[in-house]
This record gives sequence, structure tokens and C-alpha cells, in this order.
Amino acid sequence: MKYICDVCGYVYDPVIGDPDSGVEPGTEFADIPEDWVCPLCGVGKEDFSILE
Repeated sequence: MKYICDVCGYVYDPVIGDPDSGVEPGTEFADIPEDWVCPLCGVGKEDFSILE
């Protein structure tokens, strides 16, 4: 399941992860550390929604 940043539109894809921020490929959104922020705009996980 992909998630989209409500602020800037960045899409988190668990297949890709966010290696630049230490999130390995295959990491589900729920398993990302709570202090992770959007790599484009810096908002927290609470500002992401499920991408339908």
C-alpha cells in the first residue's frame, strides 16, 4: 500500500522505501520510525494518507 504526503504530494512506496533516510526497501509505512519525516517537505507521518 502506498501513502501520499498531503502537503507536497510525495508518494511513499514500500517497495522502494526511503534509503536516503535509512528506511530499507520492503518497509511498510506502519513500520517506519515515528520520527521519520517526508524527504521533500519535512512533515511527519501524520500528514500522509493512503494513496487510493
